Amino acid sequence: MTDTQTPKTDQKEKSHVANREPAVLVLEDGRRFRGRGYGAIGSTIGEAVFSTGMTGYQETLTDPSYAGQIVLQTAPHIGNTGVNDEDPESARIWVAGYIVRDPSRVVSNHRAARSLDDDLVAQGIVGISGIDTRALTRHLRDRGAMRAGIFSGAEAALSEQEQLDRVQAAPEMSGQNLSAEVSTQETYTLTAVGSRVGSVAVLDLGIKSATLRALAERGFDVHVVPQSITVDELYALEPSAVFYSNGPGDPSASDHHVELLREVLTRRTPFFGICFGNQLLGRALGFGTYKLPFGHRGINQPVLDKRSGRVEITAQNHGFAVDAPLDGVVETPAGFGRAEVSHVGLNDQVVEGLACLDIPAFSVQYHPEAAAGPHDSAYLFDRFREMVLAARESVDAAIAVEAEPRVSPDATTPSEGARAAGTVPNADDSSIATSGDQA
Repeated sequence: MTDTQTPKTDQKEKSHVANREPAVLVLEDGRRFRGRGYGAIGSTIGEAVFSTGMTGYQETLTDPSYAGQIVLQTAPHIGNTGVNDEDPESARIWVAGYIVRDPSRVVSNHRAARSLDDDLVAQGIVGISGIDTRALTRHLRDRGAMRAGIFSGAEAALSEQEQLDRVQAAPEMSGQNLSAEVSTQETYTLTAVGSRVGSVAVLDLGIKSATLRALAERGFDVHVVPQSITVDELYALEPSAVFYSNGPGDPSASDHHVELLREVLTRRTPFFGICFGNQLLGRALGFGTYKLPFGHRGINQPVLDKRSGRVEITAQNHGFAVDAPLDGVVETPAGFGRAEVSHVGLNDQVVEGLACLDIPAFSVQYHPEAAAGPHDSAYLFDRFREMVLAARESVDAAIAVEAEPRVSPDATTPSEGARAAGTVPNADDSSIATSGDQA
């Protein structure tokens, strides 16, 4: 076919790719990756992290938990299904920057309203494409998540030292409280779907739309409240329960949210927390938190439910974790009775869930709403509903919902059940995978 016979769509595709500006990704340790600009042209700085999900890039980009982070997609081909107005998890893209290997030249999905590139440009998200994303993933896996900058167009022509100086001058993620940047400014309510169970006050630390839908579909009137709310303002809503959402930042910098939660726990109000909410429950109970080397991000993270022996494939997005004993029941340092680690990550034995045995509270480190992703953990919303319903009878009945051991019929013990599933290697097995091995 001659040039004159080339369809117009192909001409647009070739122009779309050929006009890419030069771009460079600069890591704080000095490593550099050269590629082409993707999305908006300019510069951006944030914490470079990788996400191992093969699908769901639109949900990833609009997840407020990614605020302040430059996200690397380990899946090699991104953008082929475009973007639509139904799947975003919030009203905007939150990532600080975006890294892909091969951006799609065409959009091929009947639900697409526009291309991914269109949204990145419109919202000023600076990205880079055409780099060796596997090499970058392995580097971050070995060296840990770190500050980085993307420089494209004229910014790519800056001297290497000036680019590196800008990156190294940026604040690290440790110590940052980003909740005020992502939280709602005013309380708003979603009405319960179907038979009403009660109301839940959701502390918006970076809430996702799918989480709110999951709660409303369980019969809750969902009051989404600002992260700055006081305990008196919270209880003026007369909630049946309290929920802490996911969100960005360092849990050690969220003292207000911890003190608020301690008041909730003291009043023995049913509580459920996910992701950032799990870390804050850990702090409220008196445990510490710490920064993970490269975090867990993606929709393919295996987690063991220690009580049932069931292995769940989960959606995760976090860079910090709770420091609590993995085995046995312990007295909480903050005086809230007994608690135990209920879920453990199988890639690196990180705390993935907490269960309180003397107050009606529990949490998990992952996203049970899983949009996009597996739905193995959706039952946790049902368990929360059971707890709130039981609280109508008594607080002790609500506590029993989470405190009751749950053993699956095909697992004599959690470890045996997990090994029967072929998921947990022996303790001396040197082939244990890390999240980066899934890239």
